[in-house]
Amino acid sequence: MKKIIIIILSVFLSLSGCDRPKEDSSKTKDKTTKLETVDTKSGVKSLVEGNLNAKIKVEVFESLTCSHCADFHKNIYPQLKQDFIDKGYIYMKFRNFPLDKAALNASKIAHCKNDGNSEILHYLFENQRQWLKGSTIEEIDKNIKNIVKKSLFNLDIESCLNNNEVEDHILEDRIEGAKKFKVDATPTLIINGEKFKNPTNYKKLKKFLEKLI
Repeated sequence: MKKIIIIILSVFLSLSGCDRPKEDSSKTKDKTTKLETVDTKSGVKSLVEGNLNAKIKVEVFESLTCSHCADFHKNIYPQLKQDFIDKGYIYMKFRNFPLDKAALNASKIAHCKNDGNSEILHYLFENQRQWLKGSTIEEIDKNIKNIVKKSLFNLDIESCLNNNEVEDHILEDRIEGAKKFKVDATPTLIINGEKFKNPTNYKKLKKFLEKLI
């Protein structure tokens, strides 16, 4: 896994940053795409929501230090949850695509309980402005630890940050996103196996999803 880490960290520097994908989406080709809850390679549970047997499978690749991703969680996700996830139309999987070391560490904390629950992930995005401060990774890590300690999650943060299995899972997510889906910016939405353009425009997203129901 050391080789993977080296590859990932080198790729971090070549990204254009957190932004919307540039590629257009196309008509869905496979409506039976299955998103497994457990990563068979690492044994770590993916963060998921919704009906496993839903007709629409949505994956979102995101970085916890990306402001556009935080906006997606604040402005798009609540509507998506209300209109589609809670009604059983969508099975959603939150994929890791850290853009830097701080995002990698934050992702480890999001997966800390390894129960597949996305609650910690949402909490970190909601409080991003509070912990994403400072000029060094040490300062940011200290901030995020303080934010999490104020929550009711009761996490062993140091254990989370030193969990190699979780780190492997996160980095494998990122590699798959880049190789399989050509993810080059965050957030990137994959709907039934195809990349969707403009994930931050809920009106267009809703219209597209309604056609798949």
